Amino acid sequence: MTPPATILAVDDQASFRFLLEQQLANAGFTPIMAADVEEGLAILERQTVDLILSDLIMPAVDGMAFLEQVRERHADIPFIVLTAHGSITSAVEAMRRGAFDYVEKHCEPDELRITLQRALDYHRLRSENDQIKSHLRERFSFQNIITACPRMKEALELAGRVAASPQTTVAIYGESGCGKEVLSRAIHFAGGGLPAGFVAVNCAAIPDTLLESELFGHVRGAFTGAERERDGKFSLARGGTILLDEIGDMPLALQAKLLRVLEERTFEKVGSNTPISSDCRVIVATNHNLEGLVTAGAFRKDLYHRINVFPITIPPLRERREDIPFLTEHFLNHLRDHQGKKIPGISQKAMEVMLAYDWPGNVRELRNCLERATIVTDSELIRPEHLSIYQPAAGSRTGAPAPAAGTISFQLDFHPAEISLDAITRQVLDITLERCGGNKSKAADLLKVNRKMFYR
Repeated sequence: MTPPATILAVDDQASFRFLLEQQLANAGFTPIMAADVEEGLAILERQTVDLILSDLIMPAVDGMAFLEQVRERHADIPFIVLTAHGSITSAVEAMRRGAFDYVEKHCEPDELRITLQRALDYHRLRSENDQIKSHLRERFSFQNIITACPRMKEALELAGRVAASPQTTVAIYGESGCGKEVLSRAIHFAGGGLPAGFVAVNCAAIPDTLLESELFGHVRGAFTGAERERDGKFSLARGGTILLDEIGDMPLALQAKLLRVLEERTFEKVGSNTPISSDCRVIVATNHNLEGLVTAGAFRKDLYHRINVFPITIPPLRERREDIPFLTEHFLNHLRDHQGKKIPGISQKAMEVMLAYDWPGNVRELRNCLERATIVTDSELIRPEHLSIYQPAAGSRTGAPAPAAGTISFQLDFHPAEISLDAITRQVLDITLERCGGNKSKAADLLKVNRKMFYR
């Protein structure tokens, strides 16, 4: 149960202090009374209070001077001014200098209680919000991106530099699962962005016909089914950051509109001619070779040059294997807390297996692999058999027959307890994507399915 809030009340009239003390106690607060500013400051030095209630007109030191001293020493304590009839101007001036609100002397007890509770609730919510923002900034800070790889360190250094330039468009390149969104969030928070100001949009996961509305919003009646006006992601990201993930899958027609947004910093909702200012940082990410898409006519050349102002490339995990032990320990620490389970660690043999594996799904696959391993183990070291990654038997590749000319070979290996149609499908997709260098469009063509179906 939450203890009652402690209210420090300062007033030089003994009769009013007595009345006020009774009202505060009856309202469920713990009152502490002081006859002047000097006594009030002495109380603040020796104990914690939740709110200060002070008269403005007092001998020696007045309430305005008291407010200024409180703001210098205890800036986070809500301060409410007590005013006599006809001194509203002074109360407004006190609010301009940092007071939360004011109440007139001899007001109704309910009015006093409501004003005090509103100030306390506001202070509590602000404190909780500050804690959340601090937690998120710590969680998504650059310091939490673990690496011993020189190329990755270079990428982090570039990201740290551009974080201070919110008007610069950033392009992050890398395979699926390598951490493009994680790096985007680090840039956002390092630049002082608010938690609610980061908006991520996966351009490949939204049907082409809906993507424009998703990005820019629409007005009522703009198209069939638009029964009310709706804000888009650019509106939600105002003052923050928007991440356009899988930008290489954006339709050509929409690419032209995005180019205008980047050039003019304005956009229009679908069905509207009213320009809306866009003041958010724009980060794009892709696992495609955009230069190749430009050559193939699948991506606008002018948009490519506009978004490629500050390119950052994240190397795949197989090219920074020195990071695997550090990432493993980082994820295991998180899983210990999340699962509330003792996980001694990983055996040397299992680590050798992980270091030899190519990780087509990169850091995301590594984390998922470890999560599964921690679930199937029972307070023991993680061994190779706990890892859901394929490991060929010694000599199996050299002893296997070579595929016939003009054919493509898929070698699938499963533990008997793990085999299923879903598992087979997933491994075929992973192998295909790896063979196509992470290019989803090529992988979809190879499997003779459309890109949207392959992504799902």
